[in-house]
Amino acid sequence: MTDAVTPLSVLDLSPISSGSTVAEALHNTVDLARHAERLGYRRFWLAEHHLNPGVAGAAPALLISVVARETRRIRVGSGAVQTGHRTPLSVVEEFGTLDALYPGRIDLGLGRSGAPRTPPPAPAETVVAGTRTVAGVVIPSRFSFAGLLASPRFRAQAALIRQPDATTPPYPEVVEQVVALVEGSYRTPEGVAVQAVPGDNAGFEPWILGSSGGESATVAGARGLPFAANYHVSPSSVLEAVEGYRAAFRPSARLAAPHVMVSADVVVGPDDETARELAAGYAPWVRSIRSGAGAIPFPTPAEAASLTWTDEERTLVADRLATQFVGSARTVVERLRALRDVTAADELLITTITHGHADRVRSYELLAAAWAEQS
Repeated sequence: MTDAVTPLSVLDLSPISSGSTVAEALHNTVDLARHAERLGYRRFWLAEHHLNPGVAGAAPALLISVVARETRRIRVGSGAVQTGHRTPLSVVEEFGTLDALYPGRIDLGLGRSGAPRTPPPAPAETVVAGTRTVAGVVIPSRFSFAGLLASPRFRAQAALIRQPDATTPPYPEVVEQVVALVEGSYRTPEGVAVQAVPGDNAGFEPWILGSSGGESATVAGARGLPFAANYHVSPSSVLEAVEGYRAAFRPSARLAAPHVMVSADVVVGPDDETARELAAGYAPWVRSIRSGAGAIPFPTPAEAASLTWTDEERTLVADRLATQFVGSARTVVERLRALRDVTAADELLITTITHGHADRVRSYELLAAAWAEQS
């Protein structure tokens, strides 16, 4: 890839394939990061997920340290730190440490999630009228997460991930404290100046990740921070997310103009048919997440083909299947270009999960080559 081409980056979950182990998943993440650097991807971000049998990425800061040590140039970061169970100071100290060890290469992606003790009420309108296509980009019906948030596994996460009786400040306050601690301008309510060591005047780059045009987008815009919109998590609201961010944007010392990165689930194969086979495990994997059971170890194509489905379960995953970019490099590049153009994205963030690690590496290789040539 060249500077003239919209940059591509990687978001990795450290997926555990069926029949493999946590250790294998983590070693595969490090290996993928080396390949991503070789292929010219701009960033390598690590996601944070808890209590998922098929995902090993529970401690992004630890993985960031390993990945940064095993690479030389690529930016390494979080996509995203879950702030709902963390204090701003602990986040700043962790990433200040990483920045001191790997200066100029660390990104801090901040998310709002963190297992609320009680699920929020479902919005009055949980489904909008039908799937639509905007300039070649699928914008599906809105999915309600109310059932997922009320699941027993989610309640277990809420009980385990926080200290008893802990409360989370409003998200704008969390972001405000993080930025103030990094900039060295933090003051207590009594006016006492405190310094985060490490973290004060650190050089890592803060990002806000969001799935709608609500609080995350407006906070990112108002603070003049870069924003990553999660098309791969909530494809129905990606347009409102980027629009909300841009409408709220105010220039800052960090950023003179809005900067948007948009995520996408991608599997590239040598041809469309092979790619579809490689991606076959995605549907049951998403079903396990949205049913509240937690992500299962990623199935083989044969395992996926042997599963039975109800109509309700097919509906549960329909939006994610419709918005996964699967096919030959030409097919996927065409769809990614449409997503970039519709959202006016400055960067794209690619997540690829296949059962075989070599197939995942090859997908990123094919995409990088085709994107440099065609986009």
